[in-house]
Amino acid sequence: MSFIPGLTLPSSVFSNAPVSILLPLGLGLGSGLVSQPGRMKPKKFSDTGAKERGKFRTTEEQYLALKQPPFRPPPWVFAPAWSTLYLMMGYAAYRAWNTGMASLSPRVVEHTRTGATLYTIQLGLNLIWMPLFFGMGRPIEAMLDVVALTGTVGYLTYVWSKVDKTAAYLMAPYLAWLGFATYLTAGTGHLNGWTMTRREQEEEAVETKDS
Repeated sequence: MSFIPGLTLPSSVFSNAPVSILLPLGLGLGSGLVSQPGRMKPKKFSDTGAKERGKFRTTEEQYLALKQPPFRPPPWVFAPAWSTLYLMMGYAAYRAWNTGMASLSPRVVEHTRTGATLYTIQLGLNLIWMPLFFGMGRPIEAMLDVVALTGTVGYLTYVWSKVDKTAAYLMAPYLAWLGFATYLTAGTGHLNGWTMTRREQEEEAVETKDS
C-alpha cells in the first residue's frame, strides 16, 4: 500500500503534538455519544429503572443485556482503556510522522507517508464500530469492521517499526486489545444469533405474554 492523500489526515494534524494526541480521544468520545442505542431504540418498560431514567437504553444497559462470552470485562473498564489507547495512538502518530519526515532516507519518508494513510484508515474503522454494533445493532458488519481494523493496525505497526520503534511499541497494547475485542465481538454475535433484532423480538414476546 502507498500514500493516498484523499484518505490521509492533513500533515498539520500529525505535526502538532496536542492535536495529534487529543484528536483520536475526542473522536472516540464523540463516536460513543452518537452510538447510544437509546437515541434510536425505545427502552422496554420492563427494564430495571425504566420509570426513573426514561424510555431509552444506554450503551451500558444494552451491553449488560446481551449474552456474552467468558472473560467479559465489566462496562466501567472500557472508558479508561479506550481513553488510554486513543492517547497512545495519537502520540505514536505524532512521533512516527515527525521522526520519519525528518529522515534523509527516501524510503523512511515513504513509509512515514504510507503510515499516515494507514493510521487515518484505521481511525475511521475504529470510529464506526460502536455505531455499527450498538447504534444500529448490526453485529455482522461490526465483526467485519473489527477484523479489518485489526489487520490494518497490524500492518500499520509493521510499517511504523521501519520508521520509529517507539511508535510501533506504543501500538502493541492497542493491537492486543483489538484481538480481545475481536473475540468479544465474535462471541457476542454468535451467542445472540448475529442479530440484535431477534433479541429485541424475544423480549417483546416475553413482555406481551406477561402483560
